[in-house]
Amino acid sequence: MSRTPQGQRASLDKQPHEVAAMFDGVAARYDLTNTVLSFGQDRFWRRATREALGLRPGERVLDVGAGTGVSTEELGHSGAYAVGADLSLGMLHAGKRTRPRVPLLAGDALRLPFADASFDAVTISFALRNVNDTDAALREFARVTRPGGRLVVCEFSTPVNPAFRTVYLSYLMRSLPAVARAVSSNPDAYVYLAESIRAWPDQEALAARIGAAGWGRVAWRNLTGGVVALHRAVRD
Repeated sequence: MSRTPQGQRASLDKQPHEVAAMFDGVAARYDLTNTVLSFGQDRFWRRATREALGLRPGERVLDVGAGTGVSTEELGHSGAYAVGADLSLGMLHAGKRTRPRVPLLAGDALRLPFADASFDAVTISFALRNVNDTDAALREFARVTRPGGRLVVCEFSTPVNPAFRTVYLSYLMRSLPAVARAVSSNPDAYVYLAESIRAWPDQEALAARIGAAGWGRVAWRNLTGGVVALHRAVRD
């Protein structure tokens, strides 16, 4: 853990207690900070995730890494029963205050507290890169999803235009921490978040890992020029 007078951030080895403590520290203003840093695109990304899942009324969907439940609430607009799980108790407490009707519970992406084949769909938004064993998490998602069920991973990715990619990486490593200092309750955490985005696999590499974890028909769609990618798959 890296500690400063302003807060704390996790290291890129992503130990669960470090990641949870870091997100506890940003919980108070997490949703506002995300909206500012993404220039409001976070709302579009959440809506696109819901649409990619193709949810129907009466289905059950699990939102892993749900944080304050803003993404879980969006999924519920489909008419499906959406439940969120997160490792950070601070994020869950913040979500309970602002979204008391959204089902949120504590849960580790590597050891989900659900029986096999409990859900019609599973999704994770901007949290898979914070898990210290990506492949094990993808297998765990498959375990709790019924055969034929769906997975959608919404995650930061690699912009496809080289010139835009250069500008984007400069924003991540220089401007994003500066903006976070103005709006976040723990700006140091956003240094880690920028580093983790830069170290994350590109679209094709992530698709290969999803396929190797027991998911079929893997495909992806770029959003905002590849700043974010939606990876969709079906449980074999």
